[in-house]
Amino acid sequence: MDDHITRALSLSRRRMLVAGLGAFLAPALDPRQALAQPVFADYPFQLGVAAGDPAPDGFVIWTRLAPDPLAPGYGMPARPVPVSWEVAEDEAFARIAAKGEAVARPELAHAVHVEVAGLSSARTYHYRFMAGSERSLTGRARTTPAVGASLARARFGVVGCQHYEQGLYTAHRRLAQEDELDFVFCYGDYIYEGRSARVWNSSAGPQANQRQHVGQETYSLDDYRRRYAQYKMDADLQASHAAAAWFVTWDDHEIDNNWAADLDQDGTDPAIFRLRQQSAMQAYYEHMPLRRSAFPAGPAMRLYRRADYGSLLRLNLLDTRQYRTGQPCGGRWGACDELERASEMLGAAQERFVFDSLSSSPARWNVLAQQVMMMDLDRDPGPGYMANPDSWGGYRAPRARLLRHIRDRQVSNPVVLTGDEHQNYAGELHLNGREPGPRAIATEFVATSITSGGDGTDQSPRMAQIQAANPQLNFNNSQRGYLLCEVTPERFETAFRVLDKVSAPGGAVSTRARLVVPNGETVVVPA
Repeated sequence: MDDHITRALSLSRRRMLVAGLGAFLAPALDPRQALAQPVFADYPFQLGVAAGDPAPDGFVIWTRLAPDPLAPGYGMPARPVPVSWEVAEDEAFARIAAKGEAVARPELAHAVHVEVAGLSSARTYHYRFMAGSERSLTGRARTTPAVGASLARARFGVVGCQHYEQGLYTAHRRLAQEDELDFVFCYGDYIYEGRSARVWNSSAGPQANQRQHVGQETYSLDDYRRRYAQYKMDADLQASHAAAAWFVTWDDHEIDNNWAADLDQDGTDPAIFRLRQQSAMQAYYEHMPLRRSAFPAGPAMRLYRRADYGSLLRLNLLDTRQYRTGQPCGGRWGACDELERASEMLGAAQERFVFDSLSSSPARWNVLAQQVMMMDLDRDPGPGYMANPDSWGGYRAPRARLLRHIRDRQVSNPVVLTGDEHQNYAGELHLNGREPGPRAIATEFVATSITSGGDGTDQSPRMAQIQAANPQLNFNNSQRGYLLCEVTPERFETAFRVLDKVSAPGGAVSTRARLVVPNGETVVVPA
């Protein structure tokens, strides 16, 4: 065929494809030209923006393109799309500190993770994304202080357990309105994998769900992607992410309730459960502002890591799910011989990492930021003994190893931050909670849920009895909310911020208690 006829037919074919399918789907065009000006059927940044894992020279910034977040294919073509990004020193983006272009890939649900570097330490920045003619909301993130720098204060929030069906995310909005935070720690249960009936049994009796999950229980990658999208469409959650950089880790509901290593609560063949884990872990990475070091490899991803805030604070982020042995006592609350025999909570490699981090730390305060309660509580206020086998109380041998290491290495000011319980707690850690020693080894603050459990109450009669039976437990409350922690060289102060309701809009926030650990002490006292 004549060359000029071939070129004419080729040009005609290109025009037809562009006119009929749009610039995204024009395979005859050069890929970079085809993707230069994408056109979306709807706003593509409906899941908001987020920043995470701050360091002295930068942080991760995240977004995901999803014009139709809950639909199959979420409104995106099955091909890569370029996304531009900017980081600025000011809210008006007049002073650009860094910028570039990333690629949103269909293999990762068109999520973008940019590891921004080259920024100044201990400074607040603003960031945003652009795709085609569309622009995202802006977010704010603060870099950490330089290594070893003297620091007068660190201020951060603690959140988690945000069951979408059981309440509104007012707590996230209130957290976003707090004075500028250095970071937020999310201990897990970012999503819930199941689907509840319209009415469920709360502590106050039958209660109607505020809203319903789309779809049934999550098993496939598409299931988990849709569940994250539904959560991230919430404007209050988006505000919380946009207000500060987050350090994230997971608990159980990101995959399945009470999972441990490759075991689920239903006795599923571990090989089958690993397929579910693989889907859940990929979706978790796709939706969290994580670094490449956390990129999943099949049914595994590394989430344990640490971050330093000058010489003031070392934050050790743990994963108490992926490496633990199976739950003792068949997962039932109570007492059994297996409580003393469960051998692993962190796994050998993570345990070495944590021990080394604590031993080598130059920081004044050493924080273990993790998921399940470490305080040794007897959950039976009567003459018997009851342990929660899903907590460190069900893994007494690894718990003892960790506490003995803290005690014997004289780790400076150890503080444990925890979630999972859907209640606020504060107390002290001993090797044996039933026989506390003269001096505690560490202290612990447990953050309540954002929504899980509904409105809650100040303290249930049963919890008042449990507190009376456990002298190491200094405080308990069962409302929804978050922790606000302020750390100085002299003290670690935690404010328990609680809401009067999550069952309707407009919940008011107040400080239920303000408790302090003084420097050099292992006691929790009123501020």
